[in-house]
Amino acid sequence: MAMVGLFWITADAVYVGAPPGTEGRGVRLTEQGVEAAAAGGHRAWAWAELRSATVEGAPVRSASRRRLALAVETVLTAALGGAGEPPEMLLRLETAHGAEELSVHSAAAGAYAEEEFALSQDLLARFVDGTASPRTLTAWGRVAGGTTPKPLERLALLRKWTGA
Repeated sequence: MAMVGLFWITADAVYVGAPPGTEGRGVRLTEQGVEAAAAGGHRAWAWAELRSATVEGAPVRSASRRRLALAVETVLTAALGGAGEPPEMLLRLETAHGAEELSVHSAAAGAYAEEEFALSQDLLARFVDGTASPRTLTAWGRVAGGTTPKPLERLALLRKWTGA
């Protein structure tokens, strides 16, 4: 599994944020649409049903603040004996019938870089409008070897997938 932007990518699945944990909660993106698994059951939305999909509440920092925050986080994690729960984010889906909000955990260690976050939002919008597909990400996941790329490579991938 590898993280690129807001997405956790495997050879056969793309998740927004972290993949499902032991509680089974997670949001998967497929060629057909969005699937949400939670304690209350399974829900799905086709891309054609959605007017928009955006992530709110993601931890985002500028490049200089990111370096400082990661250093502080490393010291605090070592001092307190663990990182605890990752931050929660909301995937907000707009449909003709209103908004749906799905809670997901951030997959980033610390925070997302501003450009990585913006490109991820653009990619979500492209999934909704049909100009991109999660299939592209899973195809990359099959050959990527399961390792999260370095920041510059993640940005390059997001630019490629969004056409930026």
